[in-house]
Amino acid sequence: MSHFTPHDLAFMAQRGSDPQEVEKQFDFFKTGFDFANIQRNVTSKDGIFQFNEVDVKHWEDVYEKTFHEYDIVKFVPASGAASRMFKDLYEAIQTEKFNDKAKLYVKKIKDFAFYNDLKERIEKDGYGFEEILKDEDSKILFEYLLEEKGLNYGNLPKGLLKFHKYGDENRTALEEHLVESALYAKSKDHVCKLHFTVSPNHLEKFIGLIAQIKEKYEERFGVTYQITYSIQEPSTDTLAAELDNTPFRDHTGNLLFRPGGHGALINNLNRIHADLVFVKNIDNVITEDKLNPTLTYKKAMAGYLIYLKKKRDEYQLMLMAVVEKLSGKPAMAIDNIPDNELQEIVRFAKEELRIQFKNENPTVEEILKKLQRPMRICGVVKNEGEPGGGPFWVTNRNGETSLQIVESSQIDMNNPLQKNFMTSASHFNPVDMICCYKDVNGNFFNLNNYVDSYTGFISEKSYEGRTLKAMELPGLWNGAMADWITIFAEVPLGTFNPVKTVFDLLKRNENI
Repeated sequence: MSHFTPHDLAFMAQRGSDPQEVEKQFDFFKTGFDFANIQRNVTSKDGIFQFNEVDVKHWEDVYEKTFHEYDIVKFVPASGAASRMFKDLYEAIQTEKFNDKAKLYVKKIKDFAFYNDLKERIEKDGYGFEEILKDEDSKILFEYLLEEKGLNYGNLPKGLLKFHKYGDENRTALEEHLVESALYAKSKDHVCKLHFTVSPNHLEKFIGLIAQIKEKYEERFGVTYQITYSIQEPSTDTLAAELDNTPFRDHTGNLLFRPGGHGALINNLNRIHADLVFVKNIDNVITEDKLNPTLTYKKAMAGYLIYLKKKRDEYQLMLMAVVEKLSGKPAMAIDNIPDNELQEIVRFAKEELRIQFKNENPTVEEILKKLQRPMRICGVVKNEGEPGGGPFWVTNRNGETSLQIVESSQIDMNNPLQKNFMTSASHFNPVDMICCYKDVNGNFFNLNNYVDSYTGFISEKSYEGRTLKAMELPGLWNGAMADWITIFAEVPLGTFNPVKTVFDLLKRNENI
């Protein structure tokens, strides 16, 4: 290990880090990660499946009639802190004069779902709430929302925050996921399995909230919830670097490891064994009265994925039989095999699974290799200027072109052609996925085998007043799933309701 001392190796062993993997990752500080090599934008005619009204009803019915045959889990990344939601409010605490956003927060304070909790907490400390509202210079409404003396929202994860107002209750984001699960992601016997990835210091709070609310929602929806949790394992942390690309060490001389970003969650997903796994971010929830588009398209996407998986398995078994017949003979081009059904397999792979082969006439072995992979269907929405990633046709360093989700950080903005692809993208990735990673024999794929390790990201951060280089692993829905069979399906914009700032909560609480 060229970078590391015996003490470093012992330190890695203690925290569960693989020295060889650390060395391999650390080399990216010198070489850098690949920029995405976008070949073209995806469109409704080239890469995006569009449901018409008949399709939606058909695939929704397929799911409704068969969901009880499958083990289903809803996987929710929920470890991120909510602090960025409150950027404008933190500025209000730190400056003398309130900005316009801060004034809007005070004006609309009674419209937020956390209003009652905030009022109660402030009055508990002896303040008169109405007097505070009249004081244009008071920062109490900000401090008691964000800081530990109050609701501490600035230090909690989004899942534990009160998001939505109802007539007789106020719901957290976590509760809305319980509601959704009961309505589209329950297995046989009406069991709803949810898995939340959380930070270690918030795990007990999640468990405590579930203990308070679980029975209420079970009774209402006639389901049984099975809730599991996992944390981002320390072994997936990445080593930080000095600006000269040498290992960064803290004041004690130990190597500094940092969380590897949401890409590390591929390890958490890898341990979830289910037939269908719905993946959705913790903050992408809407009030129950506006859920219908989400429910409809979740079921339709799941029904379509079930069809694709069954067809893929059927064709794969046929090809495996062909390979047995050809055993010991030279690989034959697919069009030289006198079997019309095999031609249909190629059509299915190209047109329905969106697989692109290097050769016009792939061999049976090449087709099998492309079919024998995890599958996912990703909902995409029409691009209305949201920051973040989108769907593209991308060519990797092996010369293989496939459908990928690409983040803006992966684009070489100094390359006019690549920049134009990003700015002209017709669709946006809302992180709305259903995954199926069982093979034709019913075994689970090892998802770590399908990661493109060259698609990470390096940024500058600070630690103890010193600047460092930090590395994020390939993102969960882009580089970490780069070698999956990927289907993009257009879904309505109404199914995408992220909370980026606290003011996004005002939109969803209207007209309730």
